[in-house]
Order: sequence, then C-alpha cells, then structure tokens
Amino acid sequence: MSEFVRTAMGFPANLFGFGLVVVLLYWLTVLVGAVGVDALDGGEDTGADPAGTGPAGALAAAGLGGAPVSVTLSLLISISWFASLSGAVLVEGAGGGGLARLLVLPAALLAAWTLTRLLVRLSARLAPRETGTSHRDLVGRVCVIRTGHVSHRFGQAEITADDGSAVLVQVRARGEDAAGLGAGSTALVFDHDPDGGFFHVMPCDPVLDPRPDGGRPPR
Repeated sequence: MSEFVRTAMGFPANLFGFGLVVVLLYWLTVLVGAVGVDALDGGEDTGADPAGTGPAGALAAAGLGGAPVSVTLSLLISISWFASLSGAVLVEGAGGGGLARLLVLPAALLAAWTLTRLLVRLSARLAPRETGTSHRDLVGRVCVIRTGHVSHRFGQAEITADDGSAVLVQVRARGEDAAGLGAGSTALVFDHDPDGGFFHVMPCDPVLDPRPDGGRPPR
C-alpha cells in the first residue's frame, strides 16, 4: 500500500491526483442532486461567445465533442491519472530513470485523449436516438425541450418519429432563440450539425407543425 501511495504521489501521476479528487467530489454532488450533469456546459446563451470558445468549444476543437463537458473532462482526468500511474510503475519496474518518467506524461495524455474520444463516440452511438429515421428526416419537425434551458452549448429535446417512437436528441440555439426555450416549450428543428452531432432549433408554435397529426407535440 505504501508503494502505491508513493507512486501515486510521484511524477507524473501527482499532476492528475488533485483533478481526480475534484472529479470524485463533483460526481458525489451530482448524485445527491446538488448540481446537474450539465453544470460545466454554461448557462443561457447570451451571444457573447458565438464561436463556442468555452470548455465545450475547446473540447469539440480537440475532437472530444458530443458529450457533456463534465463527462468528457472526468474521462480525460481519470484515464490520464491511471495511465500515468501505470506508466510510472512499469518504468520503475524496468529500472528507468527520470527521463523515462518524463516520457510517461505525453504517453499518458495521448492514451487519455484516444480512449476518451473512443468512449465519447461510443456513447453517442449507444445513446437513444432515432431508430429507422435519418437526421435529415428530423429537420423541419417540431420538438419539445426536455432540459431546463437551451444554449449554443447544451440542450436536449424530444421528437416524435414517423413510427410514433420518441427520439431524444441534442439541440442548440443562440441569442433570442435560446432565451425563448425552456423545459416543455416547443421548438422547430431547422438544421443539423453532423460534426457536433446536434440540431439547431428555434421557438415555434406547435400548430405550425406540418405533420398530419395536427402539430401535437410529443409528450
């Protein structure tokens, strides 16, 4: 046990140790309901960050978009810590010196980025999305917002597919469009972003839904 603690407190695992503690505390607060999973995704869109230069935008630029910021950062920090700890143990077992330990750091970061990207993409594939319905088929439909707010970084909505199934999708909105959307409000899906894996929406009166069901929103 003392050997494990010594390695965990040594370079490079100690660089990620504090972050790992923060991750554990964060998810404990999520479990007790003190904060939401989307707490790090930002608040309502004010239009001040049109390029998405916040945490979500930075992660998307690094190829890690498609999941809540808290989930992605938790994976990055946890995997980095485990990879650096494992690398330090292997280096020490092989009799490596300080230079070898130094090389563990970029190797751990690369491993963390690769595995996190793989897990984020896998979770996106496994997430409940449209079944038998393409993204293009959902553009032009009316949806119901299922999150407390929608911004250019965060939001989910429910759409009823042709087969009657409920589809939960990621949505985004900006400026006045975002300010007019909240849980239970209706919105029009007017575009799809294949890179980000989300739909662009705007406030809409459900009676404008062109579907033959009379525009009744999904419940």
